[in-house]
Amino acid sequence: MPAYLISHDKGARGDILIEDPELTLTFSGDWAIFSDAQGPHLAIPAEQGVSIQRVDEDQDAKPAG
Repeated sequence: MPAYLISHDKGARGDILIEDPELTLTFSGDWAIFSDAQGPHLAIPAEQGVSIQRVDEDQDAKPAG
């Protein structure tokens, strides 16, 4: 099951781990958007200064997108 680790580059906030197999990550303009069949659930603007890594249970962390 894929999971996504969201880390704030400036260290201002804690890391967030998203472990929902229904969510997909897409990019639209300067936004990273986590959605499922019901629509968007989380949108992060590029200017917020975060990094997003895909983390699979059976593999090491990989960059998303």
